[in-house]
Amino acid sequence: MPLVPADPDVLHPVPEQPRVVLLKPLVTSPLIEVGEFTYYDDPDDPTAFETRNVLYHYGPERLVIGKYCALGEGVRFIMNGANHRMDGPSTFPFPIMGGSWSEHFDLITGLPGRGDTVVGNDVWLGYQAMVMPGVRIGHGAVVASGSVVVDDVPDYAIVGGNPARLIRRRFDDADIARLLDLAWWDWPLDHLTQHVRTVMSGSVADLAAVAPPRT
Repeated sequence: MPLVPADPDVLHPVPEQPRVVLLKPLVTSPLIEVGEFTYYDDPDDPTAFETRNVLYHYGPERLVIGKYCALGEGVRFIMNGANHRMDGPSTFPFPIMGGSWSEHFDLITGLPGRGDTVVGNDVWLGYQAMVMPGVRIGHGAVVASGSVVVDDVPDYAIVGGNPARLIRRRFDDADIARLLDLAWWDWPLDHLTQHVRTVMSGSVADLAAVAPPRT
């Protein structure tokens, strides 16, 4: 029987679980980029991801999420639009309230930001994790439930807490370098389908042994 890859363009990949959605076919904002097979799981309304889970996204900073990422219920991305002035006596954004206060709108535009928020490939974000503006989360990282990520997360790191701190690395330096070089998330879908068991449960050496030829 021929192997049939999963469909990266279906909205609900698990028909009996409407709480699970693939984000790539869902998102419409030009400021959000999501790779194939990255999913969000929420029993309430997973299709509202762009408005309920990506907050204060007034641009121009982008949210970029890689392929094969797993986002648990309640994961939130706080974008740079949440920023307030802190160089004066008050942080309150008076101009957005209207009236004559709106004449001072220049006081809340052009606030310093940290740039795009970037999540690598094969990242697992646990239940109600929060990612702050401009953070970069490396490939293969795991963010524990309830964590608040305020700083960049290295590749294949496990972090947790508020603020999130390194708990441990999933592999040693040599294996992490090999994994990044192998980049299984970029393998052709047919080839990946043949070797799903190795990707999920094999060693790094096993993965290297089944890698497709370099082109």
